[in-house]
This record gives sequence, structure tokens and C-alpha cells, in this order.
Amino acid sequence: MKNRAILFLTAITALFIISFTISEKKDTLPVPDKNNGGLILPGKFRAVVVVDSLAGRARHLAVNSNGDVFVKLRFPDSIGGNVVLRDTNHDGKADIIKKFGNYENKGSYGTAMRIHKGYLYFSSETNVYRMKLNPETLIPDGPMELIVHDIHTEHEHDAKPIAFDNEGHMYVPFGAPSNACQEQNRVPGSLGIPGCPLLVDYGGIWRFDEAKPNQLQKDGTRYATGLRSVVAMDWNTVENCLYVVAHGRDDLRLLFPKLFTPWQSAVLPSEEFLKIKEGTDVGWPYYYYDPIKKKKLLNPEYGGDGKKEGDGAKYAQPIMAFQAHWAPNDLLFYTGNQFPKRYKNGAFIAFHGSTNRSPYPQAGFFICFVPFKNGMPAGPWEIFADGFTGHTTVVSVSDAVYRPMGVSMGPDGSLYVSETEHGKVWRIFYQGDKTKFTSAQLAKMELRKKLPDFKVPDVLRNNLMSGMLTEGAKLYNTYCVNCHQKNGKGDGNLFPPLSGSEWVTGGKYMQKEQAIRVMLNGLEGPIKVKNVPYNSVMPKHSFLTDDQIAKVLTYIRNNFGNNSSLVTASEVKKVRAGLGAK
Repeated sequence: MKNRAILFLTAITALFIISFTISEKKDTLPVPDKNNGGLILPGKFRAVVVVDSLAGRARHLAVNSNGDVFVKLRFPDSIGGNVVLRDTNHDGKADIIKKFGNYENKGSYGTAMRIHKGYLYFSSETNVYRMKLNPETLIPDGPMELIVHDIHTEHEHDAKPIAFDNEGHMYVPFGAPSNACQEQNRVPGSLGIPGCPLLVDYGGIWRFDEAKPNQLQKDGTRYATGLRSVVAMDWNTVENCLYVVAHGRDDLRLLFPKLFTPWQSAVLPSEEFLKIKEGTDVGWPYYYYDPIKKKKLLNPEYGGDGKKEGDGAKYAQPIMAFQAHWAPNDLLFYTGNQFPKRYKNGAFIAFHGSTNRSPYPQAGFFICFVPFKNGMPAGPWEIFADGFTGHTTVVSVSDAVYRPMGVSMGPDGSLYVSETEHGKVWRIFYQGDKTKFTSAQLAKMELRKKLPDFKVPDVLRNNLMSGMLTEGAKLYNTYCVNCHQKNGKGDGNLFPPLSGSEWVTGGKYMQKEQAIRVMLNGLEGPIKVKNVPYNSVMPKHSFLTDDQIAKVLTYIRNNFGNNSSLVTASEVKKVRAGLGAK
């Protein structure tokens, strides 16, 4: 009997030691990568690469209470549009990777991935779904429920990020299929439609029941309006209020070259950090926020000239204004305790990086932090994580090695970051005495604001078009570069590459005719370029002369690695006549 008691106590002790060891191992931070996975971080923040690359790349992500990481794929396939990552040996790196979630209308722009009340919510461009999480299984085994369906077809600004309040509601933006509600979208000189009918179904945020299946837009309530495009959105539980970082409009110079210089187009308008309450009107498409003049100005589509204020002061003003075209694509209010106390309840913002600042360097491409107090920023924005692009100057967006997209908090308070170009995921944590964290640890990061990725460009010194001589190059940099970029590789998301594109290369007349037709007629809707899907708007350029179209196409067909025959004005004239274009 005595021996049995000893054996029993020994077994219990062993079990306790094993359990303690496993528990301790789970709670211990992983060994950081030697170079923090390429990231530049303040003080004693460290990082480990959870996964180096995902087939299908990545959009937003969410981390479960057990540490599993769910990622919305940028390019879904027939297996699924989502992936789950599991780290079984607690070294910080995923050793199990499984795809799941095969659903319709996946699209490359669908973005949501959030965990809420035991469900995994995610979106395509037109639908919001959820699946019940099961703590016993890796992949959610509950049925895929369609929560919200958008009856409209896919279009630009059609991301479907989501946020939840504390009362059973879900918030979903409906981005506007237009730059500024023009009569002809993105056509130079085209004016805005009076009263903007797009605001009936677009350009705002709708509130839905978070659990009711098969809701349509009409089943929801318009919560806020005047928002062209929202991808970064989060509910601040401390303030019990919705916040967004909204994308500003594009193409001031391209659309109104007599009113705006290339420099103004690069630095205007602001990306707006906004506190959103029911009934908030931010002013799109009538107004934009000028971060230099610090006020809302009238859009040129509605009679603005870069100076007129109109009724701009009547609309919601940003609580913080960021530089133009940085592309804010995720927002997270940090509620964890793993980071030093100053980060508690502050806002992390993932800036995806600009495409629209040419002929000046593209900018953004970092994780930003904004300290908060009493529902408002308590200090200037900070560079929290940098080094994504691999360059100090990004000429074209495709030069950026990585572009941050999503941010999520793990169960221990670590910050997880996803990026779109390779599907890389990092885990960032603080390794040191949190009580000894001071502002001195931020000094080196503050110096980085002087780099081209962050600073306001100098009008002359930072103009990358200087020295470009041919008229074809000048035309390209006036009408094409904002979308297709200075290196002709597009932005890898909305705007396709011209480099090696079957749409622009080839020596036969029929191949050239296709490129001419696109220039004259424009192009809208889903297409494939080099077997990659795109869905955006290529505006008509029929306002250019036959000679100008010939020159810009010749430039494109003999640059960016292309080597094709020239296009003549007579060839353009022939196609134009066949289309009935004037």
C-alpha cells in the first residue's frame, strides 16, 4: 500500500512537472530572428518570421486564443481563400499550414479576417462569411454562413473590412466605384455628378446584425457617409466608438492638369484618421482634406481649384492627417500587456504604401503607432516597424519587396503583421524590462522620418522625372504612371503590369490594335494579365491625338523589358475610325 502511494505521488509530481514545462514553454517568448526578419523596430522590440511566404499571398489576419493564425489570402484558389497557421513547438514559426474556405466571389481585394465571439469572420469583395471555431480542430468545422451579400458586381474600392461593437452589430463599408463621382470615371476634365447618386448605395459604412444570415445592404442601416474607400477600421472598446483611417482621392494632376502640379498631386489629399459616430458625413465626393493647409477644400470635380473651401468646415474633420497616398489598410487598438505601458489602448495602422505619387518617390510601407488618450491622439504618429521595402527610395511600387497589410494581436499581446507581396507574416514582441522603456528608445525611429519613404518631397530635388526627354516618356508619366508605375510593373493588386504584358506587346498589327483599342476605349471589369486576375478601371484616352497615342504606345512597347515594333499615327487613325471615335 505504501509503495502504491509513493508511485501515485511520483506520477502526480511527474504530471505536474510536465504540465508546468508545457505551460511554461507556451508562455515563453520565442527566440527572435537575428535581423528581426528584416524589420527595423524601436528599442528592445524583436520579431520572428511566422511564415516566410504563403501560396496566394495575404491580406488581413486574425489570431485565435490558442495562438493559431488565420490569414485571408490575396489570391484564393479552388482549395480555399483562407489559410490557418499553427506553431506546435512554440518556436514562433508555423509548422502546420492548411488552406480552407472555398467560396464564390473570392477576388483579390476581399480583405476581412476577424475573430469574434467564437466565430471566424472573413470576406470576399461582395460577401461577408463566418464559420464557428472549434477548439478541438485546426480548421473551423462549422458550416460557412453567408452573413452579408452585396448585390453589386465587383469594382474598385470594393474591400469588405468589418468591425464589431459591444451590442451585437457588425459594421461594413461599401466603397465607391469612382474616384470622385465623375460623369466619366477617371477621365480628365470630367465633372462630378450633381448630388452624387452613388451615395445611395456606396461611399459609406452600414451597420448589420452580426449573427443574422443572408442580409442584404437594404437590411442594414447606413451608419456613416462621405467615405470613398475604407480598408482600415476598428472598434475602440475603451471609447465604445468606431474609428477608421480612410483612403483619400487620387489623380488631381492627371484629371485637372491646369489646376494642380505634379507635386500637389503627390502630396494631396490626406489619408484621414477619423472618429465615426452614427450620422457622420466625411464629405466625399465634394471635399478632400489638405494636410498642408489643414482644412477641407472643394474637389475640382465640383468647382474646386485647390483653394476654395466652400462648406468644407461643416464636414467631419480628421483627428489626425497622414500624408497622401500612403494607403491605410488596417487599424488595431492595442489592448494587450506584452508591450510597454505607453502602447496600451493606442492605435497601430498598417500603411500598404503609395502608388500615386509619381514623379516623386512612393511612400508609406510601414506600421505606424499613434498614442491615444481620452479618445484622441496623445502625440504625433510614430514609425513602429519599418524595413519592409528593402529600399530607402521606392521609385515604383513593385520595387517594394514587402508591403504591410494586416495587423492583429495574439493572446499574449504580441503583434502579428501580414504583407501582400509574398504572404509573409511576422510576430513582434517586446524583449526587455517594460518598466524601463523610455522615449529614448524611439529616437532612432524618429530619424527615419527624414527618409524618402516618409518625408514630404522637395518640389525640384525629389522629382524623378527630371531628364526624361522623349515625348512618349513624358506622355507616359502624365497619363499612365500613377497606375502602371514608373517601371511599368503596375501595383500588383489593382493595376496590371505593362512589362511583358500580352495586352501591349507583339509585332503583328492585330496585337497592336488591341493596345490601341484599350487606349481609345478604356477598359473596365475583370481581366487577366500574365495569368493574374485584375479588376479595375482603365479610362478612355481618346482625347489624345493619333500621334500622341502612337508615341506613348511606342514608348511602352520598347521599355520595361519590352521589345516590340513601333506604333504609327496612321495605325491609330485606322483603329479610331473603325471604332467611330473622334
